[in-house]
Amino acid sequence: MILSSLLHRRRSALTRRREYGSMSLFFAVTTVGMLLVMGLLVDGSKSLNAANRAQSLAQEAARAAGQQLDPAAAIQGTAITIDPDAARDAAQDYLAAEDVQGDVEISADGQTMTVTVHDTYRTLFAQLLGKATISVSGSAKAQLQTQARD
Repeated sequence: MILSSLLHRRRSALTRRREYGSMSLFFAVTTVGMLLVMGLLVDGSKSLNAANRAQSLAQEAARAAGQQLDPAAAIQGTAITIDPDAARDAAQDYLAAEDVQGDVEISADGQTMTVTVHDTYRTLFAQLLGKATISVSGSAKAQLQTQARD
């Protein structure tokens, strides 16, 4: 009886020593995992914001391009179209002022402008996983309206 009680206490002491610190290891691993997930959520949401910004900048650049009418054709009354060079320059100037790169396309009939913005988001947490930047883009199309819509 005494011997079995001693053996039981000895086994309990050995078991406690083996388990000592196991909760700390679990907490450390779980904390690192949660921080990684939170970091990726932050980078993911900020990259979505950067994509929305690129979309907005493309829309504004397309509007700026759409305001560049060809004055000669408009004054003569032959057509209301976009001056392609002035429209391209206006859109590129707007994008340069916002410190982004983009492409501007003017349709052959001078009625439609398409602007595509290319930007990058510099990650905060994904750098730890080897992803320092995320490429984002936005595109917008503006069409010249020469008459009131019905």
